[in-house]
Amino acid sequence: MELIHGTHKASKSARQDFISNMPDNMVTNILDRLALRDAVRTSILSRNWRILLHLRGAITKFFLSIDEVIDDEDVNHWILLLSRKGIKELTIRNWHEPPLKLHTHLFSCLELKHLTLSNCYFNPPPTFHGFPNLLSLKLVVLFEENNNLGALFTGSPLLESLAVNDRRGLGKVKLVEFAKLENLKILFLILHGPDFEMIKSSGTILGSLSKLQELHLNFKDCRLTEGDANKRFSTSIFGLKYLRLTRICLDDGMKLSCALDLIRSFPNLQTLIIVALMRRPNICLMITVRGFQE
Repeated sequence: MELIHGTHKASKSARQDFISNMPDNMVTNILDRLALRDAVRTSILSRNWRILLHLRGAITKFFLSIDEVIDDEDVNHWILLLSRKGIKELTIRNWHEPPLKLHTHLFSCLELKHLTLSNCYFNPPPTFHGFPNLLSLKLVVLFEENNNLGALFTGSPLLESLAVNDRRGLGKVKLVEFAKLENLKILFLILHGPDFEMIKSSGTILGSLSKLQELHLNFKDCRLTEGDANKRFSTSIFGLKYLRLTRICLDDGMKLSCALDLIRSFPNLQTLIIVALMRRPNICLMITVRGFQE
C-alpha cells in the first residue's frame, strides 16, 4: 500500500460523525469491503480516524492537508498507527491556526525517508536519536526552547536535502549543528542576524559541508549591523554550483555588501539567482545568471 492523500475540512456532516457512532464490528465490516481510496474518504467523516486500524499491509506514503480547526489527538492517532506500518514519506501541512501539537509518536517513525511539516510544533524528546534513513527534511515549524536538533542531525547521517524555517523567527536553530550533515547536498535557510554573522565569521559551517551543491538563503528576517557588513568570509566553498539569494533589499547597503561578499566565496558557481526588493517604490526583481564565473 503506497499512498494515502487526504484533506481534513470540517463540515456539518463531519460534525455529526455518523461513522464514529456506529458499532465497531459494523465499521470493520464496511471497511473490509471498500476499495482503499473509498475507505480513505470515510476517514474524513470519522472523529476517531479509526480507518488505519483496519488497513492491512504497509503504508509507505501519507499526505495530510488541514484546512480548518482539528483536534490534535485525531492527527496523533494517525501518526501512532503510521509508525507501526512502515511509513517512509510523511507530509503534514496545517493551514490553520493554532499550530499543530504533534505527539512523540512521530519520532518513532524510524523508516522515514522524507518528512515535511508545516505550521506544527517541533520538539524531539530527549530519548530521540534521529531518523537513520531520512533523505529529505522540510520544517516550517515552531521550535521549542530546548529542542533536540543536535540529535536529529547526528542521527540522520543520510540526509541530503534540508529546509528549515523557525516560524517564531527567534533563531532557535543552531547553525553549527549543520556541520554534522556530511552528506547534505541542498540547504534552504531563512537567515536571522546571528545566523549570518556566524556564517561569515566561521568557515566551519558551510566549509564542512563538502557535498553541498545548492544553497538557498532568504534574507527576509536578517538584521545586520555595520560590523557584520565589514566582516569577510573566512573560507571559499568550491563544491557549490547553485546559489539562490532571496529578498535582498537593494536599498540596504549592508545586505547588498554581505550578499556580494558571499557570492565571492563560491568560485565554482554555475547558477546564481537573486530575488531582489526595493522598498521605494515597491519593486521585486529577479536576476538569473547561468554559467556564472568570478
